[in-house]
Amino acid sequence: MSSRTSLRIVVLMGGPSAEREVSLSSGRECAAALRGEGFEVIELDPGKDAGQGADLVARLSEAAPDVVFNALHGQYGEDGLIQGLLDWMGLKYTHSGVLASAISMDKERSKAIFRAAGLPVVESIVATAEDVRARHVMQPPYVVKPVNEGSSVGIYIVNEGANTPPQLSDDMPETVMVEAFAPGRELTCTVLGSDCPRALGVTDIITDGWYDYAAKYEAGGSRHVIPADIPSDIYAACQDFALRAHAALGCTGVSRTDFRWDEARGIDGLIILETNNQPGMTPTSLTPEQAAHEGMDFGAFCRFLIEDAL
Repeated sequence: MSSRTSLRIVVLMGGPSAEREVSLSSGRECAAALRGEGFEVIELDPGKDAGQGADLVARLSEAAPDVVFNALHGQYGEDGLIQGLLDWMGLKYTHSGVLASAISMDKERSKAIFRAAGLPVVESIVATAEDVRARHVMQPPYVVKPVNEGSSVGIYIVNEGANTPPQLSDDMPETVMVEAFAPGRELTCTVLGSDCPRALGVTDIITDGWYDYAAKYEAGGSRHVIPADIPSDIYAACQDFALRAHAALGCTGVSRTDFRWDEARGIDGLIILETNNQPGMTPTSLTPEQAAHEGMDFGAFCRFLIEDAL
């Protein structure tokens, strides 16, 4: 183990996605934690232009890392693109591989896999943004979101009784996902590991409104209760569903599955919203909080991901 402490780690952070600032924050925190664990760490930002692949290859080759710690978020970082480049270079890296990343990032395809695995999800369709602006493509209430984004970027909620369809912004992608609104409490559960994955505790996310980008990343935007004060059968079901989602998608390293639970319907009211194969990585993010609840501090958690990648 002592020889591994001297490993050279490149932390990929920033990148070109809409979640660039979140990724820079995650990357800095992870780099500091890994240095605290005794690793040699190089911070590397691919930049805002996803087309600069040749430059990134040159910079990674020069750094010659033993492991790449992937702290990139959103498109390019967690959709299989960077994973494919790292595979082509023959580099070991944290988190999921190409296929699991691509499927996890595509909300509609991951839902199809969940349905095939017998996991509960809400009704959803894929439609053009133009069609969604023109008419209700689903009976309200419903939610409109990009098919391939994270951190609640670009989400529109259409409430019951809405007379007009949502006027999506011009920067929304041409194709979006529309899904039935799932009422209830927001729960989440992390799964750690590749060969023998295990589910961590369940967190209840409490906000004054929708758990949007601000609620996730701004100070005081939300309150996290772990362990969630919910019935034991719901708690166990969250852990079971998170493990099954992790396996169905082929995730490795770490994933976090988000749920909605309608208390009035009991176990039938628990549904999977999505599985995040590249969850937030600051010490106060949900996944590191859950690891800390299990006795694994942030440095140990980052070290675990390096060891898992090896």
